[in-house]
Formats: sequence, structure tokens, C-alpha cells
Amino acid sequence: MTDSNARGIFPPSVWGEIKLLSLRSFDHHSGVLSVVESEIDIPFLARRIYYLHGLGPDSARGGHAHVNLVQFMVAIAGSFTVELERKGVKREFQLNSPREGILIPPLTWRELHHFSDDAVCLVLASDLYMEDDYIRDYEEFSKISSSDKETT
Repeated sequence: MTDSNARGIFPPSVWGEIKLLSLRSFDHHSGVLSVVESEIDIPFLARRIYYLHGLGPDSARGGHAHVNLVQFMVAIAGSFTVELERKGVKREFQLNSPREGILIPPLTWRELHHFSDDAVCLVLASDLYMEDDYIRDYEEFSKISSSDKETT
């Protein structure tokens, strides 16, 4: 799916910005079912799903941005901190509930840290792994991000 297709499903205010989204959750006496459906609960078709686990309090993940990829990140167990930077604005989130997650648009720098011992971070991504979509150098990201601010 291309970015242009996904942009038509949700309004631009949801697609283009960092957003904390509540998940539909159904409580039952036997447990809770939380649901993420592509193009319904998140504004893209999830083409890649992965999870981070076995992390400790001193672990650090992220340290990059994506040119085109959109991600939705959920703490399905435990907790961790997500620091995001987009268009020069830095925001910090503590993810600690499988009932909500963060929508991370393209050109957003991310750092994950302060993992609890039982933390599991689930990530739904809008495309398959492509190394050339990564921006791993913060200075390069800052230059690209600055030019993006001028065009929006």
C-alpha cells in the first residue's frame, strides 16, 4: 500500500501527526480482548508486524526515523518510554497499557528506553523492512525535518 492510499482513510489530522490512539477493548470475565484492525483502528494496512522483548531497564532501541514508513506501537506487556521528535517538537510518552498505542508518522525520530523487565513492544508497520527507508543519522534527520517544516 502506498502512503497516498492510506491517507484517504483517516483525516490528515490523524495521518500526519503523532497521536495516542485508544484501542477497542472488550472486557469479559475470562479476560480482555483488545483489537487493532488495519484501516479501521489504524490509518494504514499493516504489512509488517514485529515485537521487541527480553529488554531490560538499561536497554535502548530506536535511534532512527523513517522516510515513508508509518508505525503503530503498543506496550502489550510491561512499560517503556517513547521519545518522539517531529517538525522540531519533542514529545515523551510512557506506554504501559495494551489498550492504547502511538501512531508514529514518517519523518519522526524515535528513541525507546526505560523498559520494565516484562516489557513487550508490539509494532505494526505500513510496509516491509527496507533499509533505504531508515534515517539513522540524527543530523541528517534534523536537516530533512527542517526542510519538511518549511513546506507544511
